[in-house]
Amino acid sequence: MSTTYEHIAQNKRRTVLLVLLFPVTFALFTWLVLWGVFGLAGGSSSGRASVQTHTQTRVVRMADGRLKTVRVKVPVNTAAAVPAKSGLQTASEWMMIIGPLCWLGAMIWILIAYFAGDKMLLRGADAFEITKEDQPEIYRLVENLCITRGLPTPKIYLMDDEGLNAFATGRDPQHASIAFTKGIVQKLDRAELEGVAAHELAHVENRDIRLMLITVAGISFFTLAGEICFRAAARASRRNSKNNGAALLLVMGLIMLVYGYVIAPLIRLAVSRQREYQADATAALTTRNPGALASALRKISGNSRVEALENRESMAAMCIDNPLKKAGLFSSLSGLLATHPPVEKRIAALEEMDGKI
Repeated sequence: MSTTYEHIAQNKRRTVLLVLLFPVTFALFTWLVLWGVFGLAGGSSSGRASVQTHTQTRVVRMADGRLKTVRVKVPVNTAAAVPAKSGLQTASEWMMIIGPLCWLGAMIWILIAYFAGDKMLLRGADAFEITKEDQPEIYRLVENLCITRGLPTPKIYLMDDEGLNAFATGRDPQHASIAFTKGIVQKLDRAELEGVAAHELAHVENRDIRLMLITVAGISFFTLAGEICFRAAARASRRNSKNNGAALLLVMGLIMLVYGYVIAPLIRLAVSRQREYQADATAALTTRNPGALASALRKISGNSRVEALENRESMAAMCIDNPLKKAGLFSSLSGLLATHPPVEKRIAALEEMDGKI
């Protein structure tokens, strides 16, 4: 297993890789789809002759035998001047318009997510911040662990839910937050809760939080943009059933949704499944009690559902265990590439460490 410093360095490289991969792979996927669409349609031009006229002066003989000069318009076939465009050419022309707009939109969204994404995620989870005066026991527990690891104390949040779960978010240790459900605070004993808090702090220390923030932001951008395109296409088609713009919006919406739900999760291969084992090991070393975290994971796995996250499937990978009641589209499609290893294997690894620290 890599050291903490090696893991941090790997996560920094993966973050840069994700930022580059999202726009590059989206541009390539969009170009391929447009090439297929325009290729089937025979390009943007059928190559039919373009008929123009040319005025000529002619001398004609009248009925009485006299000659007369007249000007007539003669059709000229210009088919050779208007060749048909291939699907490849048309797709490339459209990508020159669509590509920069999508890239700019994605970069703006990721920048917003980088600086404000943690607040958006916490608001989406219906979490509220607590202080030392509100929950002195939890605050002191987290504060003591931060002193042990040499970390600044993150903001601490609670989710009003009876399920057992927790997650960490933020862009770095100086701007980190940890959220616990009320259920996990009430149903775990102190040693187990300490193990969970140490696990989440390990994600903060290892910069897993920044990597997951960029991942969630990238996926949510494309799924949201796809839904917006579909709604705009529906409005445009109601106004004019022969609107070509509506057809283009429909195609773009389909591209973005397929990319957001199928292609983008494949990029999560850059997010190693080993990060959970690394966080578990770091937590065990911090608390010197791997058995307590193993016991906590056993309890959490039996009741990890969080109602506020039911419609936020992309956030599932941020939690200590899957918070969804049942696998949705995102979970089903990305299950083979899930960033969380099975809880049973994590427990077995912790139990193997027990008594050896």
